[in-house]
Amino acid sequence: MASIRLENVSVSFPVYSASTRSLKNRLIQSATGGQIRADSTSQRISVVQALQDIDLSLESGDRIGLLGHNGAGKTTLLRVLGGIYEPNCGRVVVEGTTVPLFDISLGMDQESTGYENIVLRGLFLGLTRQQIRSRMDEIAEFTELGDFLDLPIRTYSAGMQMRLAFAVSTSVVPDILLLDEGIGAGDAGFLQKARERLRRFTEQVSIIVLSSHSEELVTNMCSKAILMEHGRILCAGPTEEVLARYRGMREEEPRIFPPPRFRRSAAVARRQRRTVQGRPHGDP
Repeated sequence: MASIRLENVSVSFPVYSASTRSLKNRLIQSATGGQIRADSTSQRISVVQALQDIDLSLESGDRIGLLGHNGAGKTTLLRVLGGIYEPNCGRVVVEGTTVPLFDISLGMDQESTGYENIVLRGLFLGLTRQQIRSRMDEIAEFTELGDFLDLPIRTYSAGMQMRLAFAVSTSVVPDILLLDEGIGAGDAGFLQKARERLRRFTEQVSIIVLSSHSEELVTNMCSKAILMEHGRILCAGPTEEVLARYRGMREEEPRIFPPPRFRRSAAVARRQRRTVQGRPHGDP
């Protein structure tokens, strides 16, 4: 049975040759991202605390939405669950196969053909070569890339590469699905096809962890939610309760006004535009 356990998990990233006392760092620290602090061994090293003291327990059947501002720690948490980031401290135990549907082009090589990248991405996802071969025709057909699959993917557009990565990533149903809302898959027709495939895909998964800013998406897909800020979990519970807290946070955000000099310059520019637009045709 699929499950996820995180105990006191923290993740930090060192930033070298950065002044920890600069105005820029203080502004960043006061915003919505992870906490910034000085390294204990050197004042020339700043440390971004992306996650701090995260405790999480998920069981089969859970559909969890991650809410929070940009930089709150949602994507970092997804990457920890996907095994991409190792925590600096704490314990992570994931039972079951996991497929990350973010950074979905990981494991692909720009110089290899589309067909070769189907194999590479499949191996990255934990499939055997035999399993990949049995899915090859279905994946190729879903991409609608035709003869382009015989060419190196460096010749593909970004949308074509996304189609290929998406088709491979959704060809196997995992126990745990890690999902980011920022998935595009090409033109409108293919996007509708991809959404339908994703809907069927998610119905078969034991645990879903979704990072999103969309209240509608979280409401439709998730029964529970977690609100994050500065790399910490602020609250967790039923989706509607957490969404209410999230809305309240956004309403309390201070408005940022430009400095007076900028406002005067903008007003002058508007007057100049009105003057130019109001001149009769042919006036000097």
